[in-house]
Amino acid sequence: MSDQQPTIILVHGAFAESASWNGVIDRLGAGYNVVALANPLRSLPGDAAYLRDVMRWVDGPVVLVGHSYGGMVTTQAASDNPSVRALVYVNSFAPDTGESALSLSGQFPGSTLAPTLVQYPVSTGGNEVAIAQDAYHKQFAADASADVASLMARTQRPATEQALNDSLVGDPAWRSLPSWFVFGDADMNIPVAAHRFMAERANPRGQREVEGGSHAMAVARPGEVAETIIEAVRGSS
Repeated sequence: MSDQQPTIILVHGAFAESASWNGVIDRLGAGYNVVALANPLRSLPGDAAYLRDVMRWVDGPVVLVGHSYGGMVTTQAASDNPSVRALVYVNSFAPDTGESALSLSGQFPGSTLAPTLVQYPVSTGGNEVAIAQDAYHKQFAADASADVASLMARTQRPATEQALNDSLVGDPAWRSLPSWFVFGDADMNIPVAAHRFMAERANPRGQREVEGGSHAMAVARPGEVAETIIEAVRGSS
């Protein structure tokens, strides 16, 4: 294994954007190399291919951090990729072969996401979806301030229905790589039972469950997220 310090690549999910990692980046400090990816949210194969492009540009070992659907992307992109040292799942999907974001979120009761979504057709085919702005605070970031949630609602990146329905191809990277999980027990997008299920089967090196934590952990609880990432970097070096 290389002695070079890994670059931390942060991958946001649907209805967020790369600036949602700002608080985490601030808490990681200047001692870490960090890239916040602009996740296209178009399709799982295409988004994973783009992440692999960025990893080649980084040119060295990486720790991949995925939030929500971003965990689908990191899991797919890390498959058979020797540059990846560890995976961190932040209120995130950690899929097994053949599982999609929608199938995992619907496997356990408790998600209230579907009624808050608005959708519209796109010229490339199919629909893309976003969270209605008046529902965003309660649904996505209940433990963030109203002002922060309002800004997030306006800057969110919609995802295509295809991306949310695309299934993981091949063996999941968490079977062969060390993983860390951090999630909130008040996540209204992905039921906490699903988080616990995915973490248990991945047998992670570290698992942190945050009481009252919403889906937007990177924004509302950046300290806990940064601590988990630092543990992953140190634990996989």
